[in-house]
Amino acid sequence: MTVLDPADKTPGSTPDDESRKKTAYRLIIFFGIVAMLGDVVYEGGRSVAGPFLFTMGASAFAVAFIAGFGEFVGYAIRIATGYLADKSKQYWAFVIAGYLMIGAIPLLVWAGSWEIAALLLIVERIGKAFRSPSKDAILSHATTAVGRGWGFGLHEALDQIGAVAGPMLFVLALASGGGYRGGFGLLAIPFALLLVALFLAWRSMPDPAAFEPGAGSGHGEQTGKGGRRQIRLYAVFTALTMAGFVVFPLLAFHFKALSIVPDAEIPAFYAIAMAVDAIVALGAGRAYDRYGLVVLGAVPLVSLAIPLIVFCPFYSGALAGAALWGASMGMQETVLRAAVADFTPPGGRGFAYGVFNTIYGGAWFAGSLVIGALYEFNIGYAAAFMVVMQCAALPVFWLVWQAQKGKASRSPELR
Repeated sequence: MTVLDPADKTPGSTPDDESRKKTAYRLIIFFGIVAMLGDVVYEGGRSVAGPFLFTMGASAFAVAFIAGFGEFVGYAIRIATGYLADKSKQYWAFVIAGYLMIGAIPLLVWAGSWEIAALLLIVERIGKAFRSPSKDAILSHATTAVGRGWGFGLHEALDQIGAVAGPMLFVLALASGGGYRGGFGLLAIPFALLLVALFLAWRSMPDPAAFEPGAGSGHGEQTGKGGRRQIRLYAVFTALTMAGFVVFPLLAFHFKALSIVPDAEIPAFYAIAMAVDAIVALGAGRAYDRYGLVVLGAVPLVSLAIPLIVFCPFYSGALAGAALWGASMGMQETVLRAAVADFTPPGGRGFAYGVFNTIYGGAWFAGSLVIGALYEFNIGYAAAFMVVMQCAALPVFWLVWQAQKGKASRSPELR
């Protein structure tokens, strides 16, 4: 079977190829609308989680712990949910269950203490653990027809429209005097729309695995000795760069505690970060399809600049740091996920995403604890730790890239 670049319309494309592309785009866009509405809800809540917890009496370490632990649980459980999804082949069931848990965010309107608020925030993260491996597996099938980098990038861009709209709801709520609880109440509306869109998506496309014909072939199954070494190096790179990547709630806490950014503008900063995320995701996705893993080298470089800028006690530094944070997220969400699909065979992608994302989230959680503790002691120490982690990730990335180049030289099928 001849393997064509799915991102290009070649002269030899058949009507069946064009039909597959149209079907794939329909799935990606439809699924993107579901993710967009989900982001309106949970990214809206996350944009003010730090200052909201601060107003309820939580400390900087507590905010970092809650955000980091939520991310860790949201990734650690993915091993189990990804494995069960592969075994049962009920990918949509896990996606639906996970999106239902987003309803914990509107319930924050009734949280009476920071401990209850923390529990609801963590429940939402558990929901992400349920849906993410299955969602990524579904997308990995669809994107074979349009290019994995571009497909994941397009989905991420749609996703981030909601990530911008959610925080902006809080800007309006805070500016109008509705407060944090008024904003959480507004999020019930997009959550209701999410349920409708999710039902329609499931009914319209119940078998997305059909988008990937010839599952027994393709470079995603090259898992020999060299391939396994590359995957291990890739996991180490991810762990290092995520350990040095600050969670946004701690940045928001920093903006609030030092009065760098007015309360009403903090969610706007998060919206800006998400807008940058969307734009960078599209560019990074196209670059990945054309150039391969080399584009991922920008992640530690961008993340390296964040602590050097964002912890300065200036409004302009906070704004630039938030934009850089979004740029790093855009590359992570696009290229990291696309590469995992290229490293693994179709039948085991749910579990592969579960394992890989556990490493991603575990490192982010551990790093968040260290950054939060160091921040309490001295902001400069927190920034130094982040810089050291990103510097450590760079030589590991170089090894991953060299391994990929070696594989490409041995097989014309590989990037």
